Amino acid sequence: MGEEPSPFCPKERSNMADLIAQAAEIICRSNMTLALTGAGISVESGIPDFRSVGGLWSRYSPEEYATISAFVEDPEKVWMMLREMDEMLSASKPNKAHLGIGELEKLGYLHYIITQNVDSLHQAGGAENVIEYHGHSRSLSCFRCGNRYTAEEKRGEYLPKCRCGEILKPDVVLFGEAIPTKALNTSFQMASSAQALMVVGTSAVVSPANTIPINAKQNGAKLIEINTERTHLTDSVTDVFIQGEAGKIIETLVVEVKKTAGLVTS
Repeated sequence: MGEEPSPFCPKERSNMADLIAQAAEIICRSNMTLALTGAGISVESGIPDFRSVGGLWSRYSPEEYATISAFVEDPEKVWMMLREMDEMLSASKPNKAHLGIGELEKLGYLHYIITQNVDSLHQAGGAENVIEYHGHSRSLSCFRCGNRYTAEEKRGEYLPKCRCGEILKPDVVLFGEAIPTKALNTSFQMASSAQALMVVGTSAVVSPANTIPINAKQNGAKLIEINTERTHLTDSVTDVFIQGEAGKIIETLVVEVKKTAGLVTS
């Protein structure tokens, strides 16, 4: 059998290898490394960015279907969108980016993941220290009595209801709801003490998550950005910008970290 081909074309390989080597060096030298992830990291798992063509917002207006006021006013209507979201998320599997980030955590080179996603794919990919900025879809709660249920036990119900009769809401943060206090406070504490921050699959324009890279940079962190397109961070605070699909890049980055750390010899 021949050597496995590189995921990058020959003209990109040298520059890409240099950038990945730089990123690995930053990670290996850091005593506190964070990752900030967004919708782009889950695209390879079959979950389109909600704002992209084919995403949920192309079929459901966020103002009508994704605000807390819309849910309170007409939860049955909002559940039309929530059912489609649940079907998409429950069918998804972690991709190479999630698995690679999970491996970096297990190796001790990544300490916390701050994610704007609600798909739980970081946990499925092996990560444990996940700060979920926008909540998650693993459970549903009742506004009236506070009872909580797993999504699995309510998945067969067309309109999931609490035993008290109230229509349940997934534990995701809808527009108009506050970011969970613990997630907000912990993320900013971590960012202020981070020595390295990986920004993966996010344009970092949604507040308040968009302030995390700035906060980290102001406190001396090196920023590694992995995105398919340049962002407002690229030419302002990013130290190493690696352009391309997160799965291929992170898979290669994990190998390079192991080499740099002396965990492998070749």
